[in-house]
Amino acid sequence: MHTDQTDQDDNDFYDRPSKSQVKRELHAILDLGKQVIELPYDKVKQLPLDEKLLDAIKTAQRISGREGKRRQIHYVGKLMRDADTEAIRKQIDIWENGSKETTAQMHRLETLRDRLIANDEELTRLLAEYPQVDAQQLRAQIRGARKEQAHNDTLSEGQEPQKKHYRALFQALKSFLTTQD
Repeated sequence: MHTDQTDQDDNDFYDRPSKSQVKRELHAILDLGKQVIELPYDKVKQLPLDEKLLDAIKTAQRISGREGKRRQIHYVGKLMRDADTEAIRKQIDIWENGSKETTAQMHRLETLRDRLIANDEELTRLLAEYPQVDAQQLRAQIRGARKEQAHNDTLSEGQEPQKKHYRALFQALKSFLTTQD
């Protein structure tokens, strides 16, 4: 019976994160603080930060002395413990890598554009799915992109290919399809 009580006490003792885990989390917050300090101040203002933290970051960005900057960075890290670090990380990730949804949508549009240039049946499918599309304008842009592609195929090495109609078709698809979704 005594061993059951000891086992229960041991389980109660380890219900918190370890000292090492706490240190890792604090170092991660400090690293995030360093990353925020390196951002331009106009971007820093867009993050969900309180006034005290914003002032500390602005001060850290102005300090040029090594030791003073180190101490200010640690102060920013301390203040960031109360901030919404997950939201800050997410916003920085979007700035650095772009939104995954946006990137995927752009890839879908690029694929659609290439299929429209390669095959007339794609246009028929697109018009069936979106009857409100200006078919005449879209056909003209596809024709221009096809002529441009044929011209680019005849270029010799070193000559710059034209992409005016290719890009215009993409922009037309983007402006129309993003308003429909």
